[in-house]
Amino acid sequence: MNNTGTAPNPLAPADAPASVKPKKKEKLSVQSFVLMFIAGIISAIGVTMFLAPAHLYDSGISGTSMLLYQITPEQFSFSLFLVVLNVPLFLFGLRKQGTAFTIYSVFAVIIFSLSSLLIEDVLPIDVSSGSPFAGNDVLLCALFGGLICGIGSGLSVRFGGAIDGIEVLAVIFSKQLGLTVGTFIMIYNICLYTLIGCIFQSWTLSMYSIVTYCVAVKAIDFIAEGLDKAKSAMIVTSKADEISDALSEAFGTGITHIDARGYYSGRENTIVFFVVNRFQITRLKKIVTEIDKGAFITITEVSDVLGRSVKTR
Repeated sequence: MNNTGTAPNPLAPADAPASVKPKKKEKLSVQSFVLMFIAGIISAIGVTMFLAPAHLYDSGISGTSMLLYQITPEQFSFSLFLVVLNVPLFLFGLRKQGTAFTIYSVFAVIIFSLSSLLIEDVLPIDVSSGSPFAGNDVLLCALFGGLICGIGSGLSVRFGGAIDGIEVLAVIFSKQLGLTVGTFIMIYNICLYTLIGCIFQSWTLSMYSIVTYCVAVKAIDFIAEGLDKAKSAMIVTSKADEISDALSEAFGTGITHIDARGYYSGRENTIVFFVVNRFQITRLKKIVTEIDKGAFITITEVSDVLGRSVKTR
């Protein structure tokens, strides 16, 4: 029987012209480049004006670059190690992370490197005898250095890139090792700080560097996800319409109904799916329990929300 249709042959070789679909080009945003530029400068300020003068260490590849800078000849600068270690990692992750992510990240690292060089060697800022802001107070340098570096990293993450190649390694290898991305990064940093302690035979600065890391992680979460972090609520109820009307009236957002049936009771119910922010949770619970005291409510943290949901009636 002759086949006169135009459907592609599933057995055609992968390089056959008819089966090749052009990839969509990832659009680059001027806004993202501007924010990556700012992120690079902020990170440089945190490292060169707070951490390095107090002999503290950043996390990830930035911390590794600081260590290598200290134990190698003077001609090898911190800025050089930042580029040499980070750029190959971002290029290595190009296929998995995408072109736009790689371009933004390499750009941010280059700005980070150039800004660090500018602060240390060009601008009239003395960072050799202590922090220009916190002096020789190690705790203040750890806290504010971690906060500022975290803000820089958080900005880069929020707007489509990264400023440290360790995140790329974590994404690529964590699943193969049976670890989460966060656990992979944490293990890397623990190994880094342990190595620093062994090399310099002093654990005080390593422990202060852990304080820096903890502050930076919180700052990254805050900047990347925001204070107004979303929560999803799943409400199992037999009064779905009444609850949905009340929630829609109170919050002005769309609501999803999912049909459900109790396993033991066999009773038909409805799951009301609803997204709120952390400040609206108490009000949501009050509205639901006033209508249906027997409603089952679960609240789950949402890492990101895409799309727009508003009531249309």
